[in-house]
Amino acid sequence: MLKDERNTKMDPYFNKLKNWKEEFGLLREIILDCGLTEDFKWMHPCYTLDGKNIVLIHGFKEYCALLFHKGALLKDPHGILIQQTENVQAARQLRFTNAQTIQEMQLIIQDYIEEAVHIEKAGLQVELKKHDEYALPEELANKFVEIPDLKTAFEGLTPGRQRAYIMHFSSPKQSKTRESRVEKYIPHILDGKGLNDK
Repeated sequence: MLKDERNTKMDPYFNKLKNWKEEFGLLREIILDCGLTEDFKWMHPCYTLDGKNIVLIHGFKEYCALLFHKGALLKDPHGILIQQTENVQAARQLRFTNAQTIQEMQLIIQDYIEEAVHIEKAGLQVELKKHDEYALPEELANKFVEIPDLKTAFEGLTPGRQRAYIMHFSSPKQSKTRESRVEKYIPHILDGKGLNDK
Protein backbone atom coordinates (compact mmCIF):
# COMPACT_ATOMS: atom_id res chain seq x y z
CA MET A 1 0.00 0.00 0.00
CA LEU A 2 1.45 3.33 -1.06
CA LYS A 3 1.41 6.22 1.34
CA ASP A 4 -1.53 8.63 1.03
CA GLU A 5 -3.33 6.07 -1.12
CA ARG A 6 -6.86 5.09 -0.23
CA ASN A 7 -7.00 1.42 0.79
CA THR A 8 -9.91 0.17 -1.32
CA LYS A 9 -10.41 -2.73 1.12
CA MET A 10 -11.54 -0.06 3.60
CA ASP A 11 -14.26 1.37 1.34
CA PRO A 12 -16.97 -1.12 2.43
CA TYR A 13 -16.32 -0.12 6.07
CA PHE A 14 -16.79 3.58 5.30
CA ASN A 15 -19.78 2.93 2.99
CA LYS A 16 -21.64 0.89 5.63
CA LEU A 17 -21.31 3.44 8.42
CA LYS A 18 -24.63 4.46 9.95
CA ASN A 19 -23.29 7.06 12.37
CA TRP A 20 -20.64 9.69 11.64
CA LYS A 21 -20.42 8.72 7.95
CA GLU A 22 -19.73 12.25 6.68
CA GLU A 23 -17.37 12.99 9.57
CA PHE A 24 -15.36 9.79 9.07
CA GLY A 25 -15.10 10.53 5.34
CA LEU A 26 -13.73 14.02 6.00
CA LEU A 27 -11.25 12.77 8.60
CA ARG A 28 -10.12 10.03 6.23
CA GLU A 29 -9.35 12.55 3.46
CA ILE A 30 -7.49 14.88 5.83
CA ILE A 31 -5.33 12.02 7.14
CA LEU A 32 -4.59 10.63 3.68
CA ASP A 33 -3.50 14.12 2.57
CA CYS A 34 -0.83 13.90 5.28
CA GLY A 35 0.83 10.95 3.55
CA LEU A 36 -0.07 8.13 5.93
CA THR A 37 -0.86 4.52 5.06
CA GLU A 38 -4.43 3.37 5.60
CA ASP A 39 -5.02 0.15 7.51
CA PHE A 40 -7.66 -1.52 9.69
CA LYS A 41 -6.73 -2.33 13.31
CA TRP A 42 -8.77 -2.89 16.46
CA MET A 43 -11.89 -2.72 14.24
CA HIS A 44 -11.12 0.91 13.29
CA PRO A 45 -9.45 2.76 10.42
CA CYS A 46 -5.83 3.17 11.54
CA TYR A 47 -3.17 5.26 9.83
CA THR A 48 0.49 4.36 10.00
CA LEU A 49 3.95 5.53 9.01
CA ASP A 50 6.39 2.74 8.15
CA GLY A 51 4.19 0.31 10.09
CA LYS A 52 4.02 2.51 13.21
CA ASN A 53 0.57 3.62 14.41
CA ILE A 54 0.02 7.38 14.22
CA VAL A 55 -3.72 7.98 14.46
CA LEU A 56 -7.02 6.13 14.20
CA ILE A 57 -10.60 7.20 13.64
CA HIS A 58 -13.28 5.95 16.01
CA GLY A 59 -16.86 6.81 16.82
CA PHE A 60 -18.90 6.86 19.98
CA LYS A 61 -22.52 7.71 20.71
CA GLU A 62 -21.88 11.38 21.52
CA TYR A 63 -18.87 12.10 19.31
CA CYS A 64 -16.36 10.77 16.82
CA ALA A 65 -12.64 11.22 17.33
CA LEU A 66 -9.12 10.99 16.10
CA LEU A 67 -7.01 9.01 18.55
CA PHE A 68 -3.32 9.90 18.50
CA HIS A 69 -1.32 6.94 19.79
CA LYS A 70 1.42 9.19 21.23
CA GLY A 71 -0.88 12.15 21.82
CA ALA A 72 0.65 12.87 25.24
CA LEU A 73 3.74 14.11 23.37
CA LEU A 74 1.83 16.57 21.16
CA LYS A 75 2.22 20.25 22.10
CA ASP A 76 -1.55 20.94 21.83
CA PRO A 77 -1.35 24.75 21.38
CA HIS A 78 -5.16 24.93 21.04
CA GLY A 79 -5.83 22.93 24.22
CA ILE A 80 -8.15 20.54 22.36
CA LEU A 81 -6.63 17.12 23.10
CA ILE A 82 -8.56 14.93 25.53
CA GLN A 83 -7.26 12.17 27.79
CA GLN A 84 -10.05 9.58 27.76
CA THR A 85 -9.55 8.45 31.36
CA GLU A 86 -6.94 9.18 34.01
CA ASN A 87 -5.37 5.75 33.40
CA VAL A 88 -4.70 6.39 29.69
CA GLN A 89 -1.04 7.33 29.57
CA ALA A 90 -0.05 7.82 25.92
CA ALA A 91 -3.12 8.29 23.71
CA ARG A 92 -5.11 11.50 23.31
CA GLN A 93 -8.29 12.29 21.36
CA LEU A 94 -9.50 15.12 19.18
CA ARG A 95 -13.30 14.95 19.43
CA PHE A 96 -15.90 16.13 16.94
CA THR A 97 -19.69 16.27 16.98
CA ASN A 98 -20.33 17.45 13.41
CA ALA A 99 -18.80 17.68 9.94
CA GLN A 100 -18.74 21.49 9.92
CA THR A 101 -16.32 21.59 12.88
CA ILE A 102 -14.01 19.16 11.08
CA GLN A 103 -14.05 21.35 7.96
CA GLU A 104 -13.34 24.48 10.01
CA MET A 105 -10.50 22.75 11.87
CA GLN A 106 -8.91 21.06 8.85
CA LEU A 107 -5.62 22.98 9.04
CA ILE A 108 -5.35 22.49 12.81
CA ILE A 109 -6.05 18.74 12.41
CA GLN A 110 -3.34 18.53 9.75
CA ASP A 111 -0.87 20.34 12.03
CA TYR A 112 -1.54 17.83 14.81
CA ILE A 113 -1.12 14.88 12.42
CA GLU A 114 2.12 16.33 11.04
CA GLU A 115 3.46 16.81 14.55
CA ALA A 116 2.50 13.19 15.39
CA VAL A 117 4.42 12.05 12.28
CA HIS A 118 7.43 14.13 13.34
CA ILE A 119 7.31 12.57 16.83
CA GLU A 120 7.27 9.08 15.30
CA LYS A 121 10.14 9.86 12.89
CA ALA A 122 12.19 11.22 15.80
CA GLY A 123 11.62 7.93 17.67
CA LEU A 124 10.16 9.68 20.73
CA GLN A 125 8.39 7.53 23.31
CA VAL A 126 5.83 8.37 25.98
CA GLU A 127 7.37 7.74 29.38
CA LEU A 128 4.92 5.34 30.93
CA LYS A 129 4.37 5.21 34.65
CA LYS A 130 6.57 2.52 36.17
CA HIS A 131 4.87 -0.44 37.78
CA ASP A 132 6.02 0.49 41.29
CA GLU A 133 4.56 4.01 40.91
CA TYR A 134 1.05 2.59 41.25
CA ALA A 135 -0.09 2.81 44.87
CA LEU A 136 -1.30 -0.47 46.32
CA PRO A 137 -4.81 0.00 47.74
CA GLU A 138 -4.88 -0.35 51.52
CA GLU A 139 -7.59 -3.03 51.29
CA LEU A 140 -5.30 -5.23 49.18
CA ALA A 141 -2.28 -4.60 51.40
CA ASN A 142 -4.37 -5.67 54.44
CA LYS A 143 -5.34 -8.92 52.68
CA PHE A 144 -1.64 -9.59 51.95
CA VAL A 145 -0.98 -9.50 55.74
CA GLU A 146 -4.00 -11.70 56.38
CA ILE A 147 -3.24 -14.18 53.56
CA PRO A 148 0.52 -14.34 52.83
CA ASP A 149 -0.10 -16.75 49.91
CA LEU A 150 -2.16 -14.02 48.26
CA LYS A 151 0.82 -11.65 48.28
CA THR A 152 3.05 -14.36 46.79
CA ALA A 153 0.47 -15.17 44.09
CA PHE A 154 -0.03 -11.47 43.29
CA GLU A 155 3.71 -10.87 42.93
CA GLY A 156 3.85 -13.87 40.59
CA LEU A 157 1.45 -12.18 38.14
CA THR A 158 2.76 -10.24 35.16
CA PRO A 159 3.17 -6.48 35.75
CA GLY A 160 0.24 -5.80 33.42
CA ARG A 161 -2.08 -8.10 35.37
CA GLN A 162 -0.96 -6.57 38.67
CA ARG A 163 -1.60 -3.08 37.29
CA ALA A 164 -5.09 -4.06 36.08
CA TYR A 165 -5.97 -5.35 39.56
CA ILE A 166 -4.54 -2.28 41.30
CA MET A 167 -6.54 0.07 39.07
CA HIS A 168 -9.72 -2.00 39.44
CA PHE A 169 -9.39 -2.18 43.22
CA SER A 170 -8.45 1.51 43.62
CA SER A 171 -11.19 3.09 41.52
CA PRO A 172 -14.19 2.99 43.93
CA LYS A 173 -14.42 5.92 46.34
CA GLN A 174 -15.70 3.86 49.28
CA SER A 175 -13.41 1.51 51.16
CA LYS A 176 -16.26 -0.99 51.53
CA THR A 177 -16.58 -1.28 47.74
CA ARG A 178 -12.80 -1.57 47.31
CA GLU A 179 -12.77 -4.32 49.94
CA SER A 180 -15.55 -6.30 48.25
CA ARG A 181 -13.71 -6.10 44.93
CA VAL A 182 -10.55 -7.47 46.53
CA GLU A 183 -12.57 -10.27 48.19
CA LYS A 184 -14.20 -11.19 44.88
CA TYR A 185 -10.88 -11.62 43.08
CA ILE A 186 -8.88 -13.45 45.78
CA PRO A 187 -9.57 -16.89 44.15
CA HIS A 188 -8.57 -15.47 40.74
CA ILE A 189 -5.27 -14.13 42.06
CA LEU A 190 -4.50 -17.36 43.94
CA ASP A 191 -5.08 -19.25 40.66
CA GLY A 192 -2.60 -16.98 38.88
CA LYS A 193 -5.30 -15.42 36.73
CA GLY A 194 -5.61 -11.85 35.50
CA LEU A 195 -8.65 -9.66 36.07
CA ASN A 196 -10.38 -10.74 32.84
CA ASP A 197 -9.08 -14.30 32.63
CA LYS A 198 -11.73 -17.03 32.79
